[in-house]
Amino acid sequence: MTTIGFVYPDHAAEDDYPLAEKILGAGVRLPVAHIYGTDLHAVPELLDLGAPHRLAEGARLLAPHDLDAIVWACTSGSFVYGPDGAREQAAGLSRAAGGIPASSTSFAFVAAAKALGVAKVAVAASYPHDVSALFVDFLDAAGITVDGMSSHGVATAAEVATMTPEAVSDMAAAYDRPGADALLIPDTAMRTLALVNTLEDRLGKPVLTANQVTIWYGLRLAGASVASSDLGALFGAGTGE
Repeated sequence: MTTIGFVYPDHAAEDDYPLAEKILGAGVRLPVAHIYGTDLHAVPELLDLGAPHRLAEGARLLAPHDLDAIVWACTSGSFVYGPDGAREQAAGLSRAAGGIPASSTSFAFVAAAKALGVAKVAVAASYPHDVSALFVDFLDAAGITVDGMSSHGVATAAEVATMTPEAVSDMAAAYDRPGADALLIPDTAMRTLALVNTLEDRLGKPVLTANQVTIWYGLRLAGASVASSDLGALFGAGTGE
C-alpha cells in the first residue's frame, strides 16, 4: 500500500482525490487534510496561506495515516514564494511530517513537464494576471518556456470551484497555443481530473492540471509506479523513472 497525504487549502475541488484513489485502485491511498485561510488569489493572502505554521498543521492532521510522502496541494500558495522559497516551504513540510519526502503542486508541474519531454507550454490560469505571471516566472526559472499565458481573472478559489466541466473545457481550448507542446492548468481549486482525457482529445496534446500533477508527483516521491489510461498522457507510462 502506498499512502500519499495532501495538505489542501480550504474546500473546493478536493473530491478529485478520492476520484483518483478509485481510478488508481486498492494499492493507493490519498488522504486529504484541510487547512484554512483566505481563498483570495492575491499575493499577500497566498503568502499567508502557504505559511509554515499552516502546512505544519496539515502535516499534523495527516500523521495518523502513516504516509510515504506528503504534498502541499496548492499551486499559487507555493509558486508565490519563488523557486527558493518554495523549496524551503517543501523542506519545512517534510520536517513537520517527520522527514518523509515532501513537495508542492508548483514543483509537480515542473517535474511532470520534464517527464513528458515538454519544453514549451501554454498556461491557462484561473488567477488574476499578476498572480498568473508569477507562475510563468516559476516555470521560466525551471527552464520551461511559456509560449502563451492567459489569465481568467477569477478572484477566489471558491469561484473557481463553481466552474462547470464545459466552462473548464472551453477555457482550455480558448487559452491553448498552437505552438505549445502541452497546456498547463494551474489551480487545485478547479475540478479537472475527470476531464483530462477529454481535454487532451480536444486539443490534441498533453494537458497537465493541478490536481493531476499533484497526485502523480506524490506517487513519484514515494517511489510508486502507477499507470492509468484515465488520467491523461502523464499517467500513461506510470510514475516511475
